[in-house]
Amino acid sequence: MNSLLDQSALTTLAERLVAAARRAGADAADAIAERGVSQSVEVRDGTVEESERSEGDNMGLRVFVGRRQAVVSTNDLAGDIDELAARAVAMARVAPEDKFAGLAERDLLVTAIPDLDLLDPQMPSVGELEKSARAAEAAGIAVKGVSKSGGASASAGIGGMVLATSTGFTGAYLGSRHSIAMQAIAGEGTGMEQDYDFSSALHGADLASPAEIGRSAGERAVRRLNPRKVATKRVPVVFDPRVAGSLVSHLASAINGSAIARKTSFLKDRLGESIFAPGISVIDDPLRRRGLRSHPFDAEGVAGQRRALIDDGVLTTWILDCATARELGLETTGHAQRGVSSMPSPGASNLHLEPGRLSPAELIADIEEGLYVTDLIGMGANMVTGDYSRGASGFWIEHGELTYPVSEITIAGHLAEIFRTLAPANDLVFRYGANAPTVLTVAGV
Repeated sequence: MNSLLDQSALTTLAERLVAAARRAGADAADAIAERGVSQSVEVRDGTVEESERSEGDNMGLRVFVGRRQAVVSTNDLAGDIDELAARAVAMARVAPEDKFAGLAERDLLVTAIPDLDLLDPQMPSVGELEKSARAAEAAGIAVKGVSKSGGASASAGIGGMVLATSTGFTGAYLGSRHSIAMQAIAGEGTGMEQDYDFSSALHGADLASPAEIGRSAGERAVRRLNPRKVATKRVPVVFDPRVAGSLVSHLASAINGSAIARKTSFLKDRLGESIFAPGISVIDDPLRRRGLRSHPFDAEGVAGQRRALIDDGVLTTWILDCATARELGLETTGHAQRGVSSMPSPGASNLHLEPGRLSPAELIADIEEGLYVTDLIGMGANMVTGDYSRGASGFWIEHGELTYPVSEITIAGHLAEIFRTLAPANDLVFRYGANAPTVLTVAGV
């Protein structure tokens, strides 16, 4: 286990690869190494269906010849690095020019790597994972009304990154991930319904218990039995926290620097304007301790910071890496992401919508008729136009109360109006990469 936590060999290799690129004729270069170790167990009906373990290190090299760049990658870390570097430089020399390409400026690079408590050094054994999966399944099946198991799983792993650049930056970090999930099926024949629950955390101690996950999955499945359909109408729509984070993710996609530079976002002209109601804030925080998407620096070595993307309803910034920032005449926000075989591109980290003051019950108390959404289907959010249309299921609201389950519903509207009318409850819990409390807005169903 200790050898998996030691990134010194990867760090040395990344630095050697950058040096090899400079010898081969690159004007600048950076190298990124990724480490991944994972193991998982899946059970169904008390029997182990699958047990997997994987380990691997991968390396990527990006080189610049003037404003031309190229990327090569390999998982053969014992190979000839001079040959790899020479191949990358040859590719860059025939690549098209990109006047916005280049490494991050030195004064933007992180100088002190913060401790974000990302790594749990205690990885469970296969036997312990199997025990957790079995416990989750047993708890789900034990719920009255559950007819069968859709399976349960438990997994754990470690992943990390090393980055070295020709400007002298070298940084590395590791993080762990634990998860438990269970899917339950309720009812019989054509009347069967299914639902799930899961827990994911960097540290095993932060996971919900297997029994809690299984029981929640079973209860969710039973609540979905005998759903009804509803007529088309315009009503208040309430998003359960499990799906409310998707609205935050849509916002992040719409203000991604790549979309803004290409002018393919419906928000491209709204920087500095109010697009939510006063009092609404959306936060991106790569430095949140034990956050699922936390990292001490981005894929270009730039220091991250907590940012209010939306502050008191106002759109304050785009999500930028160095290239999109240069194209837009701005400064990177430290949001570069990259795999070993790709160029950097901007992407959000830990996102959340700040909670409001009302409880979920108070938020829906005045709704005479509306929809409470627990599940969304499909990818019907158009970032170019802002049009929103997604399949949904959940519960019908009457006189401020959740009544009967509903399914086969389509929510339709426009993200601009959904954002403008959005009101959050006070039940924010950090469970996902994009988090939100219960949210009330308006749309058609």
